[in-house]
Amino acid sequence: QVQLVESGGGLVQAGGSLRLSCVLSGGTFSVYNMGWFRQSTGKEREFVSVINWSGGAKYYSDSVRGRFTISRDNAKNTVYLQMNSLKPEDTAVYYCAADGGSIDAFRGDYWGQGTQVTVSS
Repeated sequence: QVQLVESGGGLVQAGGSLRLSCVLSGGTFSVYNMGWFRQSTGKEREFVSVINWSGGAKYYSDSVRGRFTISRDNAKNTVYLQMNSLKPEDTAVYYCAADGGSIDAFRGDYWGQGTQVTVSS
């Protein structure tokens, strides 16, 4: 059974940085495309970033491009999201997801429980 566990969330001031981590267990990490999504209170879950199985392809939403960086370490079964220049509108629960299909049709076969990120102004 594949499980995803996120960590690294917290409270930070606007302009600050956080790095989220997500560890996959119970499966072969290197076969999965990995993604980060977020959900703010009262809003639907939205796409943040995805990375393909090798790390050679990365995509970002317009709202985070240039500020966030996704990466992965297949030896550690871990995907990261480095978040810089954080804004109050980045406040959300951030979810990690794994998908075994095409990165162009990423839907998330497995999801983590989420980690809260709060950015104060």
